[in-house]
Amino acid sequence: MEDIPFFAVTELRQGALAALALADWPRKMLAVDALAESIPVDPEAILAEPAHLPGRPAQPVLVAPAQLKSRPAGTPQGRAALLHALAHIEFNAVNLALDIVWRFPGMPADFYRDWILVAREEAAHFRLLNGHLATLGHAYGDFSAHNGLWDMAAKTRDDVAARLALVPRIMEARGLDASPMIRDKLARVGDAPGAAILDIILRDEIGHVAIGNRWYRWLCEQGGHDPVAWHAELAQRYAAPRQRGPFNLDARRAAGFDERELAMLTAGEGGA
Repeated sequence: MEDIPFFAVTELRQGALAALALADWPRKMLAVDALAESIPVDPEAILAEPAHLPGRPAQPVLVAPAQLKSRPAGTPQGRAALLHALAHIEFNAVNLALDIVWRFPGMPADFYRDWILVAREEAAHFRLLNGHLATLGHAYGDFSAHNGLWDMAAKTRDDVAARLALVPRIMEARGLDASPMIRDKLARVGDAPGAAILDIILRDEIGHVAIGNRWYRWLCEQGGHDPVAWHAELAQRYAAPRQRGPFNLDARRAAGFDERELAMLTAGEGGA
């Protein structure tokens, strides 16, 4: 996998798997750039899973969330730690988008093209954050990180409906709620460039969650499922984290959540 020439990729899902397997993050990001939606896609191909997915560098060291130190954003070191945590989320989001492309056969071709677009935008977010981190004298890998997003991906490795219900619609939707607060925190400490990056991320993440919502609802229609009831069932089956406010309802509406879902969410009945 490490030596595949990405400029010669001839099938989109195979290319996504090859990019996912790369451990070196600069090469991974270049590989993602090369995965254009115009590359032919074979929705029915059954691809063999290599060992040690996803590919990731030796640094950052992954620890339990409780082991991560809280640092005040008003200090340069604290701000660097915050930006590093955000960069790690985006790195995981790149891997998640690549994983859903190669792992699940039998979806429409546009499903795979949508997630390749997501992967490229997540890679752009990672580069923005890592570039800004460099202005503070740091780089991706300098701080410890946790692996919560990928842990949920591992749980849902055999169930595309669960992947869509629980990763975009719960884990990544939480970013819609958190991004404005983080943006304001950066703005308050005078980090205007960091705040501007968070504005870009929120704008794009609304689109990413919308893609997750659209394909989740497509599966609901195919199987005759009620979207809210099925979401609750999947959340319970896979022990998804409970959703807690405050919620960015405007962003969630823009991302395709309907009023019934939002009412249940704000009433504490979001199914997770």
